[in-house]
Amino acid sequence: MRPGTNAALRTPAETQLQGFIYKFEPKHSALIRAVRKMLRKRMPTANELVWDNYNFFVLSYGSTERPSDCIVSIAAAANGVGLSFYRGASLPDPRKILLGSGTQNRFIRVESADVLTRPEIEALITAAIAQAKTPLPTAGGGRLFIRSVSVKQKSRRK
Repeated sequence: MRPGTNAALRTPAETQLQGFIYKFEPKHSALIRAVRKMLRKRMPTANELVWDNYNFFVLSYGSTERPSDCIVSIAAAANGVGLSFYRGASLPDPRKILLGSGTQNRFIRVESADVLTRPEIEALITAAIAQAKTPLPTAGGGRLFIRSVSVKQKSRRK
């Protein structure tokens, strides 16, 4: 889908977000959209925070518009898409599927949106939601916030 498609139905932020996603190769664009759709369904009251920075495009889900309240993020670059857990180092991970060695963040690589339906991934998302500092609202819909856009960026395509 090109950025201008159905523009009359979009907010300016949604139009801008679709433009960011459109920069990627078609297979990565489709994957980002599919993962976003699944996360929106899983967390309908979460806010979406967007960063289109030098290295990565990041779409985070959280209870407020503060980055520190993010629960999980889609992180994408030219080499692929990942699902990042803001407080992943403290999540139960008995199958050792989380990657990374930092003191806080952990991630998984996402080859297809079906990865999110695996029981161990669903358990990680559930645990991440449960450990959020600020709980997700119980009603309403989340809002979309464009947090940062870098003028200079690495290519989003190989």
